[in-house]
Amino acid sequence: MNYFKPISISLSPNVEKDDAELALNLIIRPWLWKRGNAIKKLEGEFKEYLGVKYAFSFNSGRSSLYAILKAIKLPAASDVLLQAFTCNASINPILWAGLNPIYVDCNANDYNIDIEDLKTKITPRSKALMVQHTFGLPANIDEVLKICKDYNLTLIEDCAHSLGAEYTIKPASAQGFGGAKKVGTFGKVAFFSFSRDKIISSVYGGMAVTNDDQLGKKLEELQKEFGQPSRFWIFQQLLHPILLRYVILPIYNFFDIGKVMLVFSQITHILSKAVSWKEKRGKRPDYFPKALPNALGILALNQFSKLEKFQVQRENLAKQYCTELANTKFRLPIQFLERKSAWLRFTVQHKDSHAILYEAWHKQNILLGDWYTTVIAPFDTNLNDMRYKKGTCPTAEMLAKQTLNLPTHINISKQDFGRIVDFLKKWK
Repeated sequence: MNYFKPISISLSPNVEKDDAELALNLIIRPWLWKRGNAIKKLEGEFKEYLGVKYAFSFNSGRSSLYAILKAIKLPAASDVLLQAFTCNASINPILWAGLNPIYVDCNANDYNIDIEDLKTKITPRSKALMVQHTFGLPANIDEVLKICKDYNLTLIEDCAHSLGAEYTIKPASAQGFGGAKKVGTFGKVAFFSFSRDKIISSVYGGMAVTNDDQLGKKLEELQKEFGQPSRFWIFQQLLHPILLRYVILPIYNFFDIGKVMLVFSQITHILSKAVSWKEKRGKRPDYFPKALPNALGILALNQFSKLEKFQVQRENLAKQYCTELANTKFRLPIQFLERKSAWLRFTVQHKDSHAILYEAWHKQNILLGDWYTTVIAPFDTNLNDMRYKKGTCPTAEMLAKQTLNLPTHINISKQDFGRIVDFLKKWK
């Protein structure tokens, strides 16, 4: 039996004591689950933080994206350009909206959309470009904006990984750079995720933002039209941080009881999974799309109030990883002067990444990140159902074999960091 304390990158990593206590308080107050002022307050604080006119919350990032696609009213079967090396949660709303995903390769230097490959994929059927700021690092916004202007593409920013990240645009007729702006404010519309392993977490949750008056009005209408998720679904989400913090993680190593409990609770639907089996086949679960319920809005507000603290932790850990792994065989992230990363995860490349992931988990109780061990995650997603053809994005397929993510969340202690680095330094 392995007695090492588990270190996880994905099991509700942002949850602290106050978050678990808040969930416990809410679970016994069902009258607050759907009604209250948390949603308006969260949306108001989000608008102020980003400096946008409209922000509307939904019960996930994918519900937010689906609402966006319905709001912008693209012609039926239009092409939406997006990068490979992503999650099916970014693709499914496109399919659900009756649109066609067109995959663009990614760049090995920043894991974001490859500008040159993008130019080759644009056709008269291309109507929108969805740009993912992968792992928290902004994409090349200067080039993206130019392409959208040249080809009349609607720019949708996928900010699921990147709350708080910034990009500085260089003015065309001036020396030096202009002022930095937060991601989510460059496109016509953008969406964020508050899923269990994002920058802030309410187990499930998301936000759509825009400065466009017509889109703002339509998003508000869709939020009302979608309605609230069921009480049982809300109960599942509130139970998640409680069980993880007070039950599953404390006994995780005790004859693997915690691991068994986690699997059992997901199979029996006591807890929800991050991605359902339906989504892995391009189908839509009945709890999407929905508005964000008040109870999860309360959880999100509590997390949002700690955003600055979270960012300081992530930036400090990223600097420490850079220092400690500088002389190893791991390829470290490249720094870009015009881009400030949110450091959702610290992503490295190594030829034996899959072996490292396996040994870390099974021998050291360190669950490192596997975003993305397949070109479209999770690993058991049916690529045919996602309309992805093998060989379409060779760099993305190569990176899926060579990348792994290191945790940067608030619950990584100095001891945890030391264990991770010591383990990685053994790999040649």
